[in-house]
Amino acid sequence: MTPTLVPHHPARDWAEIQERMLVPLYEAVYERLAVGAGSRVLGLGCGSGLALLMAAARGARVAGADRDHARVELARERLPEDVTVTEEPPRAGPYDVVTAFHATDGILPELRALTRSAQPGAAVVLAGWGPPERCATEPVLRVAARLAERPSSVRADLDGLVAEAGLRPDGSGQVACPFGYASEGSAVRGLLSTGAFDQALGETDPSQVTKEIEEALAPYVRADGTVWMPNVFRYVIARVP
Repeated sequence: MTPTLVPHHPARDWAEIQERMLVPLYEAVYERLAVGAGSRVLGLGCGSGLALLMAAARGARVAGADRDHARVELARERLPEDVTVTEEPPRAGPYDVVTAFHATDGILPELRALTRSAQPGAAVVLAGWGPPERCATEPVLRVAARLAERPSSVRADLDGLVAEAGLRPDGSGQVACPFGYASEGSAVRGLLSTGAFDQALGETDPSQVTKEIEEALAPYVRADGTVWMPNVFRYVIARVP
């Protein structure tokens, strides 16, 4: 198979293709925590701001942080002018809910800082991929790990992060978040925008990365050319002691 040449604009592709796939996760968490008028929400790794926009639509006061400059700029474009989105995590402040919907093991220092400075009882939500057997995207994640020569996948140990940050566990849940794309090319662009392939793209010929993603996608391409991948995401809720 000749790989499709895919323009790599990760921040824009995340905002236009991939981010919406996680709307069921955002909504489930906000519903469970009764986020609404009077809530104060801080989004760590807020991406291009869709989750913050949804919280604001429920009446919450929101702020966000993301280390990706391009995503921060997109978030600032779509959010009201009075919403603060920065590249460096702000101090915990008077937040009721802190979310990390795309948690990685690298978020631990920020969680520890929150534990020291956030108000007692504040909810901290970490989310990531669900069980491998319930994620059609798992073969794609294995490709990312193999190309980057990582010993494991991009999955974060959510429960381990809670324990190491000194937070108090307060429940968990799973949410179906199917990935649906208009075409194989759209699927490749969306998956590249997740960050899972950043290391591989830096160490491998991009055409080889695209080729291997397309091969992993093949079982999920439907007769009309669309791509459908059922997935489950898991979230954990913890409290600042």
